[in-house]
Amino acid sequence: MSRQHILGTLLPGFVGTTLPEWVERMLREGLGGVCLFHENVVSPTQLRELTDAIRAANPDALIAVDEEGGDVTRLHGESGAPFPGNAVLGRLDDLDATRAVASAVGAELRAAGVNIDFAPDVDVNSNPRNPVIGIRSFGSDPALVARHGAAWVEALQAQGVAASIKHFPGHGDTAQDSHLALPSVDVSLETLRERELQPFAAAVRAGAFTVMTSHILLPQLDPGHPATFSAIVLDGLLRDELGFDGVIVSDALDMVGASGETGIPTAAVQALAAGCDLLCIGTKNTEQQLNEIVDRVSSALRDGELTVARLAEATVRLRQLGERIRDAEARADGAGVPATGVPLGRVEAPTMPDVRRVASAFSIAPSVAAELHGSGWVVLRLDTVANIAVGISAWGPFAALEASGPRLPVIAVTEEDWNERIGHMPSEASLLVIGKDNQRRPWVVALVDELRTRHERVVSVDMGWPGDDPAYAGIATFGASGLVGAAFADLLRESGVRA
Repeated sequence: MSRQHILGTLLPGFVGTTLPEWVERMLREGLGGVCLFHENVVSPTQLRELTDAIRAANPDALIAVDEEGGDVTRLHGESGAPFPGNAVLGRLDDLDATRAVASAVGAELRAAGVNIDFAPDVDVNSNPRNPVIGIRSFGSDPALVARHGAAWVEALQAQGVAASIKHFPGHGDTAQDSHLALPSVDVSLETLRERELQPFAAAVRAGAFTVMTSHILLPQLDPGHPATFSAIVLDGLLRDELGFDGVIVSDALDMVGASGETGIPTAAVQALAAGCDLLCIGTKNTEQQLNEIVDRVSSALRDGELTVARLAEATVRLRQLGERIRDAEARADGAGVPATGVPLGRVEAPTMPDVRRVASAFSIAPSVAAELHGSGWVVLRLDTVANIAVGISAWGPFAALEASGPRLPVIAVTEEDWNERIGHMPSEASLLVIGKDNQRRPWVVALVDELRTRHERVVSVDMGWPGDDPAYAGIATFGASGLVGAAFADLLRESGVRA
């Protein structure tokens, strides 16, 4: 197999908002495509110019993003996504609303020139302390996740954009972030079938074009290989048991759970050998990295570590994926779906959840509802380190509070300075403490406990996945996207909360 065939399996990221010369050259050589991130996006016009340049270099290029319709957004990093996110959709449990969100996301991506969305996330969030899934999941009930995941897939692909269900075989029961470590899900195959695999099976039946793997270890199935590198998981479970015949995409190989011990080139060989067809390399990749991967795969082919037949199989599946995407685009065109000219965040549908509908998904403790009124309120914004999947992105109600009220004082605090910050606050102030995944963060628990000894009214707001103690989630919004933040600001305004 040639350099062209190896390049065809690679999907790197790159630095900048214009197409680097080395990426353009490799696209002309046969590079499979690129994965775009927030740092590659400035405006709808710039993004379309970038994707047009990619296609000019390789008309068959796959152009992918992580646009999950909630906290994980690449197109709306500056403002937060104008969609509610999976956890809110799961709590609403309205399939028409889920379809409307997926359709709107698909229309935006199609207009931007993107043809693969690494979404939906169909992990079952069975561990409430999960550091990387949480509100990216539709919920903890496998049947609910299954029906909403399938609806999301169908609506997205009706817009001419390929779905990529993730993170197979399920990242919901982990206590570690695979970006930073190698998590383990130590459950039996029976438990996997009852819980993790239900949503994937439903999404495969719904016609998902691609599946993204996870870098997690399942010791009861394959104690020696994480899922991305396990033929037992990819061929045995995904292909043979679930009947998936599309493209298997690796999660980013620059993650610690994938290449922390071996390096990216060796991880690329292992992923291809196990059954992956398309390799997401990561962010900020370089020409040298890709050449090293090509050289390592070439060596593996010569040495028999990777068979020519396996690479040929991946090449055929990738060609078929391109054909399926073109067919989907043609069907979307025939249905009157615009391929250009849709402003980001301006897609409307009758069933799209508005701020009132989103707020109906919030969990509000009765004691909090009774005291959420009157004057003297101050907001404490808890700035925590976002997981790598979310990245640096606008979150919460802060922009909405400033734009349309109530214009409450906002004090930003961090793990390093919270003791000093709260020491200067007047004891008569009523506090709205707004964070994400509050109970999972010891410093946030300590902060809230300390505030309750000093202030009469302290309302904790969790815009992540709440824990089981309402002391740290008197209000739980199950998301922090732009729309969820606006819904929370609207709730405060209607409740009569003011400075």
